[in-house]
Amino acid sequence: MNTDEIASKFLGKKVEGSTNYDPSLLIAVPRFENRKQYNIDENNLPFHGFDVWHAYEFSCMTENGLPVTRLLKLKYPCQSPFIIESKSLKLYLNSFNMTRYGKTTAECLEICKNIIEQDLSKKLKTDVTANFINNDAKRVEIFQNFENIMNFVDENEIKIEVFKENPKVLETEPSGGSYYLTFDSLRSNCRVTHQPDFGDVFIYYKSQKHIKEDSLVKYLSSFRSEYHFHEECCEMIFKRLHDLLDDGDELFVCALYTRRGGIDICPVRYNCKIEDTDKLLDITQFARCGVKQ
Repeated sequence: MNTDEIASKFLGKKVEGSTNYDPSLLIAVPRFENRKQYNIDENNLPFHGFDVWHAYEFSCMTENGLPVTRLLKLKYPCQSPFIIESKSLKLYLNSFNMTRYGKTTAECLEICKNIIEQDLSKKLKTDVTANFINNDAKRVEIFQNFENIMNFVDENEIKIEVFKENPKVLETEPSGGSYYLTFDSLRSNCRVTHQPDFGDVFIYYKSQKHIKEDSLVKYLSSFRSEYHFHEECCEMIFKRLHDLLDDGDELFVCALYTRRGGIDICPVRYNCKIEDTDKLLDITQFARCGVKQ
C-alpha cells in the first residue's frame, strides 16, 4: 500500500470519530517514499530536525465531568520512520473529549500526556514528547533576525511562471556570507485532499555562495501547484538548497504552517543549530512568528 492509500483512510472522507478514547484511530505514514523520490538517503540523512505540532483544540474531562481544554504541543525527530497523518491525529485527540481522567485538572492532564506520548511513540516507532500549555500562556516571538526576502526583490521586474517544484530556477553567485531570510507566501497542497496549505518559510545559510533572492522567491513560489505533506515540502526545500551549496556549508530550513482542523505542523531541518530554534523546539513554550500563526 503506497503513502496516498495509507493517508486517505480518513482524509477527504466524512468520519464520525469516537466518543471514547481510541488509539486505533492513529495512522502512521512512512517517510521513505517521498525521500526516495528526491534522493534523500534514509540511512544517511543530510539533516537533523524535528516535526513540531500544535493541537489547539484538545479537551477532556476530570472524573467529575469538569471540562479541561488546553493547547497540546508535540515534538518528534525527523529520523523517525513515520509521520502521523494529521486528520487521524485530530480524530484520536477528539476521542479524549468525553473521556474522564483524574480527580483534578492537573492529574487529568498528566494522565493524558502520558497516554498520548506512549500511543504516538509506539505508532511512530520513535520518542514523542508532549506538553499542555495553559490558555493564558504568553506567545514567545521567534526568528528575530530574519529579513523578508521580498525586501531584496524588485516586484516590478521579477516574473514567476513556474508553479511546479523546480530547482532549476535557483541561481547562485560567488559572494559569500551569512543570510537569514523569511518568505511569508509559501503555498503547497495536501497530497490526498488537494486542499491548499499556507505557511512561512525561514531559511538560514552560511556559504561562499550567495543564492540570488529573486531565484529563491521563484523556487519557493513553484510549490503552489505541488501536492505534498508539510514535512515533505520542508525536506525538499532543504535538499535542493543543500545540493546547491558546498559541502560543509551551514543550512537551516523551517516551515511554520497555519493550522487546519485545529492543528498546525512546523517541520524544522538543519545541519547546524541556530539560537532562535530553541524556543520553537521547547515544548513548554508557545513560540510562533507572524500573524498567520
